Amino acid sequence: MEISVATDQEWHIIRYSAGDKERWDRFVRRSKNGTFLMQRDYMDYHADRFQDCSLMIFCNRKLTALFPGNLSGNCFYSHQGLTYGGMLLSPSITLQQVESVFHAALDYLQKECSVQSIVYRAIPHIYHRYPAEEDLYVLTRLGATLVARSISSVIPLDDRLPFRTLRRRQLKKALASSLTIAEDEDFASFWPILEENLHERYGVSPVHSLEEITRLHSNFPRQISLFRVCDGAETLGGCIVYETDEVAHVQYIAASPRGKKCGALDLLFHQLIYDRYAQKRYFDFGISTEHGGQILNEGLLFQKEGFGARAIMYDVYELRL
Repeated sequence: MEISVATDQEWHIIRYSAGDKERWDRFVRRSKNGTFLMQRDYMDYHADRFQDCSLMIFCNRKLTALFPGNLSGNCFYSHQGLTYGGMLLSPSITLQQVESVFHAALDYLQKECSVQSIVYRAIPHIYHRYPAEEDLYVLTRLGATLVARSISSVIPLDDRLPFRTLRRRQLKKALASSLTIAEDEDFASFWPILEENLHERYGVSPVHSLEEITRLHSNFPRQISLFRVCDGAETLGGCIVYETDEVAHVQYIAASPRGKKCGALDLLFHQLIYDRYAQKRYFDFGISTEHGGQILNEGLLFQKEGFGARAIMYDVYELRL
């Protein structure tokens, strides 16, 4: 289905289908704010859980923006299956054009999909390759409201704060041991530790299954990495890192009881921050909040701040049409 919008320029919109995959992925890679999470080999791993309604927006026949999203009832989400969503923009797009993009997209969603509201998970600015917050201004002008705000802890890697005393003490303990760090594909050794940590602390399971994260790693071997801290053949803890152009983002963190005692994660994060990802702009530990930011996990935040990380926001907006 396609709809044209009457403006000073010729705008039209196509709803994404599988035949558009190559063109979609190519635009994500050259956009000023897209990451591999918006490429179809990532988005489609859970296609059975969401009714995809991603939009491709053209100006004078040129692809100018993508709007990854899904439908649930009369609401358009961008995107329920992703950490963040939002409008993906071409590097040269202007504010006026972004306004036109939004008006075209909203018109399409109302007329063709009977959408009554939009929930918009904005891409945090640290993931932008070039300034790209035109969407936030346009949403404000359209009357959108901030409905959720989560705190994520981030280190600017070119101007790091030192580790706190507790973290340095744990690091010293780990360095005095025989622990090693492995970057490999042994997700099966790490996953039981992660599952146990999440179940004991929060009564939940990982967002991804072992099979899903293994498949995603095979699709994105350079972007998704597993790091394990080992004592001989025993895995004591580790993390999974999502690497984008600007950011190393920690998707999962876990340690066994023994790993926690011997400073396994302190050793690991020292290596990742000061060596493995030292050339990135940011190291993002991820959020420490629940229920849209209403509940703050102070212990988790304290641990992340101990490594020198400080707060940025992961914001969610709602726009009623």
